[in-house]
Amino acid sequence: MSRKVVVLTAGLSQPSSTRLLADQLAAAVSAAVGGRGESVELDVIELRELATELAATMATGGIPTPAVAAVRERISQADGLIAVTPVFAASYSGLFKMFFDILDPDALNAMPVLIAATAGTPRHSLVLDYAMRPLFTYLRAVIVPTGVFAATEDFGSTGLADRIHRAATEFATLVVAEPTAVGGFLQEPEPRKRHSGNSLGAVTPFSRLLAGHTGSGPVPAKEH
Repeated sequence: MSRKVVVLTAGLSQPSSTRLLADQLAAAVSAAVGGRGESVELDVIELRELATELAATMATGGIPTPAVAAVRERISQADGLIAVTPVFAASYSGLFKMFFDILDPDALNAMPVLIAATAGTPRHSLVLDYAMRPLFTYLRAVIVPTGVFAATEDFGSTGLADRIHRAATEFATLVVAEPTAVGGFLQEPEPRKRHSGNSLGAVTPFSRLLAGHTGSGPVPAKEH
């Protein structure tokens, strides 16, 4: 069975350390899923290529451009998400946050998410626990226990490779997991369905909304 994993990277330069870390995580996840007898389809999304589209979506009150709508659909239909951001001002980048601001609140329901970040200094490592985890908890995602932070000096180190392997293993376990409830004994509750938010619900016609209204104001009470 093939699983679809979206790799979301918010690096601004090309090449970027953020994309480098994302590629290393993707390769490790592919190997971990393959080791469980399944295949994985990796779908890489570079947010810098969507910057103008995201700004247009925000400026129109959340009405997505065709490119943004297509990406939202790809996200909500995935089996898992690898999200990698550079650190700016001790938190995730504005571009990263802008993307998740335009996602539907139900886009990541019960979806396994592997979080990762890059920075020039190890002093920003707490961004994983104090910025990224709360964001994805709010979106009701299932965040793997091991997040991956990489300062510039970490690339090529054994410690980073070990963290990537551990996080990928945890993520792969969640992505390929099957329901564990025993029929007739314990029924696990159905998770809320994911949806991209691109499809609008049924629209009530104005004629129905205005039924019984003539357009005139209330009739004043007669004076006695």
